[in-house]
Amino acid sequence: MSKKITDNITWVGKTDWELKMFHGNELSTRRGSSYNAYLLRGASKTVLLDTVWGPYDREFVARLAQEIDLAKIDAIVMQHNESDHSGALSELLRAIPGTPVYCTAKGEAILRGLYHQDWNFVKVKTGDKLDLGGGQSLTFIEAPMLHWPDTMFSYYDGCGGILFSNDGFGQHFASESLFNDEVDAAQMMEEAEKYFANILAPFCPMVMRKVNEILAMNLPLKLICPSHGVIWRRDPESIVKKYLEWANAYAKDQITIVYDTMWNSTRLMAEAIARGIGAAAPGTTVKIFNAAKEDKNDILTEIFHSKAILVGSPTINNGFSYAIAGLLEMAKGMKLKKKSAAAFGSYGWSGEAAKQISALLAEAGFAVVDEGIRTPWCPDSAALAACEEYGRSFVEKL
Repeated sequence: MSKKITDNITWVGKTDWELKMFHGNELSTRRGSSYNAYLLRGASKTVLLDTVWGPYDREFVARLAQEIDLAKIDAIVMQHNESDHSGALSELLRAIPGTPVYCTAKGEAILRGLYHQDWNFVKVKTGDKLDLGGGQSLTFIEAPMLHWPDTMFSYYDGCGGILFSNDGFGQHFASESLFNDEVDAAQMMEEAEKYFANILAPFCPMVMRKVNEILAMNLPLKLICPSHGVIWRRDPESIVKKYLEWANAYAKDQITIVYDTMWNSTRLMAEAIARGIGAAAPGTTVKIFNAAKEDKNDILTEIFHSKAILVGSPTINNGFSYAIAGLLEMAKGMKLKKKSAAAFGSYGWSGEAAKQISALLAEAGFAVVDEGIRTPWCPDSAALAACEEYGRSFVEKL
């Protein structure tokens, strides 16, 4: 059902309680998500901002038709054209063909590439306005790589100032409530950080520039309406400040240890290294994760807010485990800055894993502090003591 945000703005999106994976199987969404679309009724023009994911296209159009005579929609603003936002556009334009579709030049190219339709595209750039009548308008703000090259925000100068931010400031968080002051704040912020770490972290320089550019405009801001999750109504500037913090080589006083293990030898090493870190730095948070068993996106979020990580694997067929390989590939894509790292692992007759992991950590942008530590076969008490000492020495090198 549609939900009122203000007297002239209505949420017409879709809450997806069943969504557990996003971007194929790349991102876990255990709390579901929403595909937020907004109907803005101006004095002389009615505008729809974004649509929903394709599996819900007919439902979306049918519900939208209950909210408004579709022929009265004067324009569709597509702020970002990934399938979860543009998936219902074809179904909608079959009902109201010829309706202008406002998007960036890159947005038009992407829509043509996805749907192969010659729609009534209206290309816009930063500073362009859509007059809504009554002295009010939508101002478009290009936001490339937040998180696709076509992305833009739209600022509405009515109702005290509303920023429609698409994927910026969003969370994969399904809720019956529309607003941030009506949900569990801890859960919401956990999902907001996970969203930033796994989707926007690779583009931190662009995030910093765009957020600072918007702040420099000194725009009144009553609401931030993203494309996923809840709307920021209470203290909307707080999430803006968080984005500036997260985008600036973010790190807590935390060290994360990630490992995979075959017969528990590498697990024993991980736990011993953690004991050493705890002894040397009792105030530092230490977290341990088995990469083969824990959610990969949760691990990446922990890596995102750690100052240092240790990554361990047994040597398998002259290499290392696929769980660690996949995680390192994803970490490389995050383009994290100013984080230290080292490798460790057990081995039988060869022992290449730690060296190979160190090389990949360096390639991913981590400052590798040393060559790491290896242990043959199952670590005995002396080997575990050496791992504890290694944990202490690792802290000293940070």
